[in-house]
Amino acid sequence: MKAVILAAGEGTRLRPFTNSRPKVMLPIGNRPILEYVVHALVANGVRDLILVVGYKKERIMSYFGDGSRFGANISYIVQDRQLGTAHALTFVKDLVDDRFLVLSGDNVIDKEMVSTLLSLGEGNSVLVTESNEPSKYGVVLLKDDRVVAIEEKPRDRIGNIINTGLYSFEPDIIPIMEAGVKIGNYGITQVLSAHLPDMRLRAALAKGEWDDAVYPWDLVRLNEIVLESHGQAISGTIEPGVTIKGSVQIGKGTRVRSGTYIEGPVIIGEGCDIGPSSCLFPSTSIGDGVSIEPFVAIKNCVIMNNIVIGAHSHLCQSVVDDNVRLGPGFSCYCGTAYVRMDDGFHNVPKIGCMIGDESTTGARVVISPGCIIGQGCRIGDGAKVSTNVENRSTVI
Repeated sequence: MKAVILAAGEGTRLRPFTNSRPKVMLPIGNRPILEYVVHALVANGVRDLILVVGYKKERIMSYFGDGSRFGANISYIVQDRQLGTAHALTFVKDLVDDRFLVLSGDNVIDKEMVSTLLSLGEGNSVLVTESNEPSKYGVVLLKDDRVVAIEEKPRDRIGNIINTGLYSFEPDIIPIMEAGVKIGNYGITQVLSAHLPDMRLRAALAKGEWDDAVYPWDLVRLNEIVLESHGQAISGTIEPGVTIKGSVQIGKGTRVRSGTYIEGPVIIGEGCDIGPSSCLFPSTSIGDGVSIEPFVAIKNCVIMNNIVIGAHSHLCQSVVDDNVRLGPGFSCYCGTAYVRMDDGFHNVPKIGCMIGDESTTGARVVISPGCIIGQGCRIGDGAKVSTNVENRSTVI
């Protein structure tokens, strides 16, 4: 069996973190989101994978290659214009001649999800799940096990059963998608909605782990979920006087200096320098090449690669992108905030700050909860930031 993984989109609502990478390559637990999808398929014996790529496709292709490193056989189809998911499926019409799976590359899933999808047998099917925030997704209306309507991101609450974006399709779905695209219906759900009266689309309740990052702060939540399943694996150099509790992974070439306290679940990548006398609390992921100076406290954060966090800094519920430099005494506490996004304001409980790649701060900078700092920003000594900062801005 073949699986088509849709990985062409940018993920505009996740900016600034998707300015330099597609959404599927955002790191969760120090792995790209897409890697969880690949592992889930391979664990179920589905190894022939077709990746539909587009936006910054080189990041995906260079990381996954031919798939052999992951036990898979990966081929690529380029969707030059990311018009939608139905448009993406039209590119694989000559590559599928039997039942095939369709998955979104930007959802964190486990092998149980794929196992449920495989168990559905012949016919066209979709996995659904319950959500506390159905307005962020496509709400599915059912009659027994048949889908009778799909409403994308409804303003009014009409139900809490949502579409996971995981499908099992027969090859005859491709001409239906092509016909839909010709009349301007570029999304899979758009095309399916138009044909639901005269086609049978079965729904099955998903079993297993499924989650999606829609906004930047969702990365913290997904990271927390993923780290719960990580085990213990310690490499590198651990100096005397280091305290390690719970599930902690430490990569090769990393040095954890004396007096540092680490309480898992925590994952630290390769080539890092931690401490001395710093504290890493649950659920924190630290990428590769990160330097954390003395007396730093970090809790429930996603810290990506090649980052310097200056002495006496404090971060909570935050995401920090690649190549960021935070000066000594940096502070971002977490709290409830109204976060401004392109689609309006969002009331987000327990949020820190979001910092785009290549940004730097001076000493004693304080960032208020809910602030999004763009890519390539410069924030001067002693600045207090209480609103979003656009890409390549300077704050003095």
